[in-house]
Amino acid sequence: MRVTRTLTITAVTAVTLGLGLAAAGLAQFTPSANAAPAYPSKPIRVIVPFPAGGGTDIIAREVTSNVAKSTGWTFVVDNKPGSGGNLGVDAAAKASADGYTIVLGQTSNLAINPTLFSHLPYDPLKDLAPISLVASAPLVLVTPVGSPYKTLDDVIQASKAKPGTLNIASPGNGTVAHLSGELLQKTAGIKLTHVPYKGVAQAVNDLIGGQVDLYLSSVPTLLSHIRNGKLRPLAVTSLKRVTDLPQVPTIAESGYPNFEASTWFGFAAPAATPKDIVVKLNAAFNKALQSPELAKKLSDQGALVLGGTPEAFGTQIRQDITRWASIIKASGTRLD
Repeated sequence: MRVTRTLTITAVTAVTLGLGLAAAGLAQFTPSANAAPAYPSKPIRVIVPFPAGGGTDIIAREVTSNVAKSTGWTFVVDNKPGSGGNLGVDAAAKASADGYTIVLGQTSNLAINPTLFSHLPYDPLKDLAPISLVASAPLVLVTPVGSPYKTLDDVIQASKAKPGTLNIASPGNGTVAHLSGELLQKTAGIKLTHVPYKGVAQAVNDLIGGQVDLYLSSVPTLLSHIRNGKLRPLAVTSLKRVTDLPQVPTIAESGYPNFEASTWFGFAAPAATPKDIVVKLNAAFNKALQSPELAKKLSDQGALVLGGTPEAFGTQIRQDITRWASIIKASGTRLD
């Protein structure tokens, strides 16, 4: 009887253990009711820290539209202009770090403003997680088509004859355009009066209307106005001529060797965004940037496709903070 009883207990135990192991095995293949849905499971908000219609807005919409087509993801562009892009970037830095808010920053608000502003509400190195560089673009100096200035030298000579009488508009204080204008004045030994705007639309209207003499901004921002014959391009800030403006000389070849300035664009997320989400976004953006269709659209807007790793973008930000800091300090420009 003892043997029988022992065998009986052993059999029951074996059955129980078998059921337990089977249940455990089944649990490994059964999705948990509490498992988080795959990212992204809802629209991704893309903050553009400048008004609609400008270069940053155009690039953001073209890139996210291409990603949406290939992945089925939904992006919602949210234009939040103001304070040289600071308002939009700050909103992104303070958003929930869940991958559903990203920002398309650029040289001005990620690399220039940390030095330019006394009290910047965010630190791009601490409060943001770089995702990927997207594109870069040189700037172009333009004047109304009816202006008496046909070349950059015309502007230089007129300014030297009457310092400070010519004015130069930009998309805002502390933007790459503003500081590139300061760099041009220092390099050429001239004095222009800076007129900052909050975006491209009003600036171009005033330029065409004759309220301002010159405007400096990115090629993607101004290319359509040049093509429709309303603005005359005088020079570009890249070392080589721009493919879409082959007839326009560079500032470097106009008598100021090595003069170069450009603005880059890149996506970033709140700093605490999970690494796997950053990697997934990076892969999606880089795949889109390899598309000939998107490359052509950006090129048609005067932009050069970039891409790359989050780490490479972070290095770019750190290096440009150092580079532009010296230019800002030399210009004496400082904003509160």
